[in-house]
Amino acid sequence: MQKDTSTQKSTFGKEVHEGLTAYPKYLSSKYFYDETGDQLFQDIMAMPEYYLTNAEYAILDEHKESLASYFGDAKNPFSLYELGAGDGKKTKILLRYFSEKPMDFDYRPIDISQNALESLEQSIHHELPKVVINPIQGTYFETLTTIGQETARKKVILFLGSNIGNLLHPQAIEFLKKLKAVLREGDLIFMGFDQKKHPQTILNAYNDAAGITEAFNKNILTRINRELEGDFKLDKFLHWEVYDPETGTAKSFLVAKEPQQVSIAGLNLKITFDAWETIHTEISQKYDDRVVHWMAKEAGLQVLDQFSDQNKTYQNYLFKRK
Repeated sequence: MQKDTSTQKSTFGKEVHEGLTAYPKYLSSKYFYDETGDQLFQDIMAMPEYYLTNAEYAILDEHKESLASYFGDAKNPFSLYELGAGDGKKTKILLRYFSEKPMDFDYRPIDISQNALESLEQSIHHELPKVVINPIQGTYFETLTTIGQETARKKVILFLGSNIGNLLHPQAIEFLKKLKAVLREGDLIFMGFDQKKHPQTILNAYNDAAGITEAFNKNILTRINRELEGDFKLDKFLHWEVYDPETGTAKSFLVAKEPQQVSIAGLNLKITFDAWETIHTEISQKYDDRVVHWMAKEAGLQVLDQFSDQNKTYQNYLFKRK
């Protein structure tokens, strides 16, 4: 399902206008992702500093049999929805295992990037031809209505990569409530939560020595230049990461190195930056058990089970509605 390009562009322009005319300035991290951003994120996941991918990969590989027993079998068909599917590398561990068992399921990856979905669909057809795939293009919130309309099959919703961490706790609880609202009796949510750990380990994951996360953060400015006729000079902005170990919140910023004015012709907009003024682009929340169980309770969900990697750096939780 391809969204209308003009609609996408107008929504992008509207949110860019709102964010850059606010004080303090901000831009949404969902706009990191285009063809270039998708590739940069794949590069990030392959970095030695970015521990999240390998930790969750290990969890899925070690516990795929247990997860299969929770999700369904030949007599209990289910649809496996994945929010923010990306390249599906980790999910393929489950898809491969499920396709080799007597299990009746289809895979419904959801992503804002049509490019990512097309690449994923091609790779699934090539690598796992037994898997039935039905991609859905859109944001998490846009596609919840589609998920909620499914009544014929059990729903299992995957939300991997600790993407829930892009939301502060109040917004995350509201999101969990929206997920709960589309669940029927027996439906499940399987979600990854990055755990609190040494602050330097977290900082390194979002500010690598090779500059890949910097390029990823600045890709949003590149998109504004290309799609909205902006004239941002990327070398005049600094990629900056901070982490608060008390709240577990990591934040990414773009910081203006000098006073400057930026024109965005497509929005008929001129933006003035003072020296060291910031654009907030992303948060990446870190968790512990107490916080996750509290959030689940607030959202009306129950933790059925939880799975950790050997180093206890990352956990996946299985939820059902109360």
